[in-house]
Amino acid sequence: MILYLHGFRSSPKSFKAQLLAARLAALGRAQEWRCPMLPVSPLEAVALVEAQMAGLPPEDVTVIGSSLGGYFATYLAEQHGWRAVLLNPAVLPQRDLSAYLGEQPLWHGGGSIVVEPRHLDELRSLAVASITRPERYYLIAATGDDVLDYREMLAHYPGVETKLITGSDHAISEFADYVDEVLAFCGVAPAGHV
Repeated sequence: MILYLHGFRSSPKSFKAQLLAARLAALGRAQEWRCPMLPVSPLEAVALVEAQMAGLPPEDVTVIGSSLGGYFATYLAEQHGWRAVLLNPAVLPQRDLSAYLGEQPLWHGGGSIVVEPRHLDELRSLAVASITRPERYYLIAATGDDVLDYREMLAHYPGVETKLITGSDHAISEFADYVDEVLAFCGVAPAGHV
């Protein structure tokens, strides 16, 4: 099962989620894809994901997390032994999101969320001081990320397989170039490969 966790103010309609879903569908593996809309509460988001993956053996789950979703993915990988792909992951979201308290517009489909101080406390409770098994992780970090600092990502994930993109941006606009690499880490070979 491949589980995609979107970032702050994003949704399952993010272009990275859409690219991955389309690629899996083209490979005839759409049934292995999950991409829930995450609630604004970090603890509720984690509980939702855990409920959706309940009963699956850890080796059958790879979680892909983008930005804030990467922070959740790290927590879940450490708690459950899942593999994790991290796309410009947030390392200290409780610090970064403190500037976004109150009502915030969503990127896709209109609507908004309300970020409360308790959400920052919930983020703190999900912090992973250091990862335990680097071989379980694949990090894609962009030096041109205009939202998060790629150097914090590299420092927080020592020893993991890393694709450092020179330039790019927070969204990893050229993500289509990396879809097959991400899926290969998830155990999905591109068509024509064994």
